[in-house]
Amino acid sequence: FHDSSVIPDGAEISSYLFRDTPKRYFFVVEEDNTPLAVTVTPCDAPLEWKLSVQELPEEASGEGSEPLEQQKQQITNEEGTELFSYKGNDVEYFVSSSSPSGLYQLDLLSTEKDTHFKVYATTTPESDQPYPELPYDPRIDVTSLGRTTVTLAWKPSPTASLLKQPIQYCIVINKEHNFKSLCAVEAKLSSDDAFMMAPKPGLDFSPFDFAHFGFPSDYNSGKERGFLKPSSKFGRQTTSKLRVDLHKVCIGNKNIFTVSDLKPDTQYYFDMFAVNVNTNMSTAYVGTFARTKEEAKQKTVELKDGKVTDVFIKRKGTKFLRFAPVSSHQKVTVSVHSCLDAVQIQVKRDGKLLLSQNIEGVRQFQLRGKAKAKYLIRLKGNKKGASMLKILATTRPNKQSFPSLPEDTRIKAFDKLRTCSSVTVAWLGTQERNKFCIYKREVDDNYNEEQKRREQNQCLGPDTRKKSEKVLCKYFHSQNIQKAVTTETIRGLQPGKSYLLDVYVIGHGGHSVKYQSKLVKTRKFC
Repeated sequence: FHDSSVIPDGAEISSYLFRDTPKRYFFVVEEDNTPLAVTVTPCDAPLEWKLSVQELPEEASGEGSEPLEQQKQQITNEEGTELFSYKGNDVEYFVSSSSPSGLYQLDLLSTEKDTHFKVYATTTPESDQPYPELPYDPRIDVTSLGRTTVTLAWKPSPTASLLKQPIQYCIVINKEHNFKSLCAVEAKLSSDDAFMMAPKPGLDFSPFDFAHFGFPSDYNSGKERGFLKPSSKFGRQTTSKLRVDLHKVCIGNKNIFTVSDLKPDTQYYFDMFAVNVNTNMSTAYVGTFARTKEEAKQKTVELKDGKVTDVFIKRKGTKFLRFAPVSSHQKVTVSVHSCLDAVQIQVKRDGKLLLSQNIEGVRQFQLRGKAKAKYLIRLKGNKKGASMLKILATTRPNKQSFPSLPEDTRIKAFDKLRTCSSVTVAWLGTQERNKFCIYKREVDDNYNEEQKRREQNQCLGPDTRKKSEKVLCKYFHSQNIQKAVTTETIRGLQPGKSYLLDVYVIGHGGHSVKYQSKLVKTRKFC
């Protein structure tokens, strides 16, 4: 049939409905007691449809019968006997083992929006079987559930197991709802797919192309202008693509599948479609839904009063610490030493936010205490990489484990004082008397800032260094902060060589903090 309003026997047609614009199709059954099956598949919107039958005009039988087009014109205005009607978005069937001869009318309407749909009609339903058959239990079972994975299992379609027809299974995963048909999934996956199937009006189309899409085939100039109206609608629709978190994966003829890379504690909807590889027609299993498991509850680390705790945080990770002083207290001192990059600290006392800021190096915070108060400390890593830090909480103000540091922890080298065997450097101290140790290490000439940055873990103390790298240790401080500067000349170096210098300041509790490393080079010729 080239006429688009006639449904061919035994072939699925795809077509399009504009909102509130009914469409009518015809289907001829020539003999009484003929089996008949009609299937309507709504794609992305609910449909209203009705199947009715009218008697064929007597002259329609035998040789020399009028063309169907003329017969149709004669009876289009008559209302036939209604056989079946449906309203909704399910794939719905009309099946009769014995139907009278006549002209069958299928009327369709979409009141919600412009939509795509499919129709299949046959007078040989027993032998056709283009849609895969569902097993006696068409449900999908969730056999295991993890934080990021869900394993699904289902019974095979008899079309595959008994009739040995080539069947493949397609799984659809989304967070919104279950789907009734693969056609609905495809409409959602790419909202312009339905439109792309419409041939572009112009001089090079054939009437047959339009017949498949449900447009009239006889095209005179008036009709051709009519085509342009729908095409402008197509154009408007394609610009507003609907992108949803929807995934479709076809897995061959397996009956079990694990969906991975899901988000924890999230509800997902799973649909399964058996697809006949030969006809590309599909049948939906009964969809299911499942919520993935929650992330493992993060353990909260208990801080002991006055004891330093090492904390490692993954990139972008978070760690929770809890401090519950046993004695009554007026103040809590929290000392943090961020060994690598900056970390974000947040402190709450009994749920009330006391502190929130980014910290680098060594920082100390004085918090007002409260009887029987509990403190929750949240540490958040940064985007660059993993973070390491040392943290100490205490109610005893004199219990200081970390040494105090100056604002500027750089080592300054005096270029004019460089020789072939020595370099002179200086660094700042504080008003508090501390022990400083300086270490040297020869490095290659191509040693660069990137390598230096990787070695900037301030928490690695002198105990990690070779004894041969130690230059000296000394104590110094100054009540006048302006004068808290010390210089040191490092001797016994080789001419024209590069050295990495490190200064460690060691606190009363034995904890050390490393200043920023300094790359120096001796003179080659003196």
